[in-house]
Order: sequence, then structure tokens, then C-alpha cells
Amino acid sequence: MNWNKIKKALGPGILFASTAIGVSHLVQSTRAGANYGFTLLFIVVITNILKFPFFEYGARYANATGETLIDGYKRLGKFALWMYFIVTIASMFFVSAAVGLVTAGFMDNLFGLSGLWPAFKSFPVVLVFLVCFSVLAFGKFNMLDSIIKVIGLLLFISTIAVFVLTLINGQAARIESFVAPDLFDDTGILFLIALMGWMPTALDLSTWISLWTVEKIKSTKYHPTLKETLFDFNLGYWISAFLAICFLIIGAYLVFGTGKTLPRDSVGFASNIIGLYTTTIGNWSYLIIAISSFSIMLGTSLGVFDGYARTLQRTTKLLFSSNSRNDKKQNYRQIYLGSLFILAIGSLSISVFFRGQFKGLIDLATTISFLIAPLVAIANFKLVSKIYINKESTPKPFMKLISYLGILFLTGFALFYLYIQFLK
Repeated sequence: MNWNKIKKALGPGILFASTAIGVSHLVQSTRAGANYGFTLLFIVVITNILKFPFFEYGARYANATGETLIDGYKRLGKFALWMYFIVTIASMFFVSAAVGLVTAGFMDNLFGLSGLWPAFKSFPVVLVFLVCFSVLAFGKFNMLDSIIKVIGLLLFISTIAVFVLTLINGQAARIESFVAPDLFDDTGILFLIALMGWMPTALDLSTWISLWTVEKIKSTKYHPTLKETLFDFNLGYWISAFLAICFLIIGAYLVFGTGKTLPRDSVGFASNIIGLYTTTIGNWSYLIIAISSFSIMLGTSLGVFDGYARTLQRTTKLLFSSNSRNDKKQNYRQIYLGSLFILAIGSLSISVFFRGQFKGLIDLATTISFLIAPLVAIANFKLVSKIYINKESTPKPFMKLISYLGILFLTGFALFYLYIQFLK
């Protein structure tokens, strides 16, 4: 592969990694290690492996066809597209609110915003949504692409530094009376489902990879080879998978068995996470860790807002627009801006409603994502069959095997969750 050409293709995979490495890593992976030690390490690894094909198919399909997975869902039938649209509407406000709330917590920890306006406790969340809306409304994809690459590099360096120093310093001392929580009680099982729901992120967000891949081709006017596109995606995906393991180990080393608990509110959680890191590295590193953590979450928020806005833009166009010449000239930008505005207002309402119930909102959003994952997995797998793309771009037999195992895995756990919730 030519490195100059690879650089032109780089972007969507890094953007995906930055979007994934947010709530699922900083919050859920850390909580997994803090609450259950290394017990869930295998679950994190196997979930990343078994969900990998369905994310990769987003990049594969976009490269092979020049269109997004959302266009592909229409090929499967209007019913499939309507289902995806309904699922998106049903989940997007909860997902965006959860991400925004975590971002606001790290922003508040860094800048002390709550103290500036004590009567308006939702001010940090409003500011996060306003920043995301402004950057995306007045910028372009190239701007987002550049911002995410800087944030991604900062994130990777800071996380690896904390991880290595945590291993060097060793595990924190456990208290004698410590009893590990039961993973197989109702609380443990519900957390397990929530953890898998966003590991490395929600599976319905696989469409975003195709959206960003198509947009990257348009913005650079360069159509990479399939190998170049998959190199970009694999780089981002496996970095995010590796960092998920790092965050879990950090939680296991620094919190599990010590008697410490991670707070339920977003500001307290952010403060504790940064405190754990600075204790490991040294107090001199506070500002570096605080800025890095906030940057991680801001990158996730930007990716989530852009992804959902592009999803609504494309889905709305396919569902409600005619094929007339005048309709094709319709201003896509206005639909995108309208989607951003609706997303911001709806997500803000959810975050205000769930204020003080940070953990509950995170678990609700991640559980919704896990329940709809089997449907997305089946649709993505069908789209990369030789019926819909050229034979050269279809996945190899080993990828197909992992796909079948992944569908069984996701379907089995989704049914198990429904059983314990409604039938047990």
C-alpha cells in the first residue's frame, strides 16, 4: 500500500475510535474493573471480536458501492429502512444525553462551571450541546476530521501513560473485609448487558462508518482501495478495543477491593476518575489528565452529534423525498442543521430529566443499544453478501464464521435479558 494514499483514506476509522472511546471506555470499562476486577475482561475481549464484522461491514459496503449502509437498508426493503429510522429516533436522545452528561461532568471538573451559575445546574450540559452544535453547524467534515485526529492522539498517549504507570505501581491494597459483588445476581447481569451494549459502541452506529467513509471520499475526491479503507477502519477499531482493556485494568488495579466506590453523578464520577489517574502519575499531571479526559468526551460528543444528524439527514431523504429533479436539489444542509437542533433540544430534555441519575441513564442507553444489535447485525451481514456488492469485496469465510457466531451471541444475550426482565 502507498502511504500517501493511505493518509488520504485515514479519518473515518479514527473518528469511529474517538466516538467509541467515551462512555463505553471511560465509564463502563472502568466501572467493570472497579466493581468486578478482572472477571469481565474476557467479556470485553469477546464482545469486541464478535461485534467487529458488523462494524467493518460499514466501511466495506461504503467502499464497494459508494453509498451508505442506510441506502443499503432501503435495498433490503422499505420496511428495513423504516425499522432503522424508528430505532434511531427511539434511541438517539438517550444516547446523546448520556454522552453529553458525561462530557459535561469532565468539563465541569476542569473549568468549575457549576460554581459560576449555582442556580442553573444544567449549565454545563447546555454548554456542551451548544459547543457541539456550533462546531458542526459552522464547520465542515474536514474540520471535524482534523479535530478528531488531534483528540485521538492526545487520548491514546495519555491513556497508555496512565496504563503503564498503573502496572508499574501495582494494585492498590484491598481491605480485609472486602467481598466481591455477585456478577450473576440481577444487578450484575443488567450491568453485563449494559457493558456489552456499548462495547466498543452501539452496533446501530455502524451506519456512521459508512456515512463518514462516503463523506471522506467526497471531501478528498479520492476513492481508496478496499484495502486502504479497511486499514483505516481496523486501525481505529483495534485501538479502541485495546484501550477498553486498558481502562478495565486501571479500574481493577486502582479501585477493586479497596472499599472505594465510583460516584453516581457525572461530576463526581469525573472527579474520581481524574483523581485515580493523578494519584498514579502524580499531582503535577492533574491538568494534563483533566484536559485529556475532557477532550476524549468532547470528541465523542462531536462524533455522536454528527453521526445522528447525518443519519437523520440521509434517512429522511430516502423515506420522504421523491425522485424529481427539483427534489434532488433540495438543501441537504438545512436537513442536517434541523437534525442537529432537534437532537440538541431532545437530548437536553432527557439529560435534565435524568439529572442525578447518571448511572441509570448510562445503563438505559447501553441496554437499548444491545437489544437492537441483533437486527443491525443481520442486516449488515446480508448487505455484504455477493447479492449487494461485487464478489471481490465480499468477506472471507473466516469473517463469515465470526459473523454467524456474533449473531448467535447478540441474539442469545438479548433474549436472555428479555427473559430475566419480563418472564423470570
